Amino acid sequence: MNTRVTRSALGAALLCLVFGAQASSHREAPFITTVPKVDASDFYLFRSYEAGRDGMVTLIANYLPLQDAYGGPNYFSLDPNALYEIHIDNNGDAKEDITFQFRFKNKLSNNGAGTQLNVGGKAVGIPLIQSGAVSSVKDANLQLNESYTLTVVRGDRRSGMAQAVTNASTGATTFDKPVDNIGKKTIADYASYAAKHIYAVNIPGCQVPGKVFVGQRQDPFAVNLGTIFDLVNAPVSVITDPSLINAAPNTLADKNVTTLALEVHKDCLKSAGDDVIGGWTTASLRQGRLLDPKPASGHQTSEKAGGAWVQVSRLGMPLVNEVVIGLKDKDKFNASKPKDDAQFADYVTNPTLPALLEIALGLPNTAPTNFPRNDLVTTFLTGIKGVNQPKMVAASEMLRLNTAIQPVPFAQQNRLGIVGNILAGGSDNAGFPNGRRPKDDVVDISLVAVMGGLCMANGDTDKLGFGAACKPSAVPLGATAFKLHDAVDQAVVPLLPAFPYLNTPVPGTK
Repeated sequence: MNTRVTRSALGAALLCLVFGAQASSHREAPFITTVPKVDASDFYLFRSYEAGRDGMVTLIANYLPLQDAYGGPNYFSLDPNALYEIHIDNNGDAKEDITFQFRFKNKLSNNGAGTQLNVGGKAVGIPLIQSGAVSSVKDANLQLNESYTLTVVRGDRRSGMAQAVTNASTGATTFDKPVDNIGKKTIADYASYAAKHIYAVNIPGCQVPGKVFVGQRQDPFAVNLGTIFDLVNAPVSVITDPSLINAAPNTLADKNVTTLALEVHKDCLKSAGDDVIGGWTTASLRQGRLLDPKPASGHQTSEKAGGAWVQVSRLGMPLVNEVVIGLKDKDKFNASKPKDDAQFADYVTNPTLPALLEIALGLPNTAPTNFPRNDLVTTFLTGIKGVNQPKMVAASEMLRLNTAIQPVPFAQQNRLGIVGNILAGGSDNAGFPNGRRPKDDVVDISLVAVMGGLCMANGDTDKLGFGAACKPSAVPLGATAFKLHDAVDQAVVPLLPAFPYLNTPVPGTK
């Protein structure tokens, strides 16, 4: 595949970015608000840019958003009654070919009895998950031990061939998850403590060892969240002045998430005939749930779950469900699979977000007028031709990555991804929407795209191939569409230079 991003890719890139919007995917559907442990907030898919790891692909799925670091005493363990998955489609047919499944187990120490203290001659269980400083997950002072297994499934996620991923050093099939960042007195050096839980792994069917890390991280997404959902409650002059890009606070800066991070060699993910892969993450719960009115002693014993797995969360490209799918279909989208995405086409051909921004900004008659938005449908559901479109593709929503495009070191990455690269005449072709890196600022380019940047670039001669209706006269904002931003800068979010890339989580106390 030609990995050079031509000018025609600009319109396509702007198009795809219309679906990333004003926040990461927090509380995006009615049902998911009732089960926050399986709420996916962000999904990343990119060629690893850590020195010496450029043959690898990093996959990151963040769950359980909006964690306040001080949220004790139970903090934010993941759900042992849930199935967390990362799916890869490597032949363009909108069906998973490889699935990585995470299952969690949370167990009290001392064979389930937990930590007890001698109080007046009686052994009594303590109310906290720790009884002193913690240096490892096996520390006697830690009452709750969190662990997980990782399975790779080839073929259908439920009926395909399933094999355990193993620790490359020990051969073990169970991995320890670090306890959350309770605070400095409990864990003095959390960065070093968490780093002990980055494991080299052997993945069946892959000759090159990969890496895995599961644990709490600082939320890597930057957005002025409350202001955006309050009908973009900011002066128009602020969001149209590029010099004010860092004028608003990042309201997620003090929040944490729980990260499932994998690093896999690119040749283990792509097919023999195509360098492009598609990826998305899902979470599923058991179909049946029985609540025990008299739960036994132990950890999370009130619920007895059983039956088939039912998908309740889905996330590929950022914010599709949150700001594209209508409220009545949000739970339906979370339960859906990419192969069935034609049922949601109206939300793309006639998107409501431009009209909502028109209302919110108090600027009537500023939304693009080229309907139906068939240009959006084509590019959004297939990837960008010549960039990250599979050779044979079935229209579907997922994050797509061309694994043949070389990664760019962090310092040289353009925060506006492919769009910023083209506008600046640079050489960074490895950013969103060709996958998604933590530094990519999907918000700003999304605002540009949703308010007409695509058609401004297409011109009157349809030079980008998006149809004669997609032209500058269909963009009432004109060149102002290229100046839009949310006044928050994604590029200044603290990140790590190496796997798992996301920053050490905010501590409960400092």
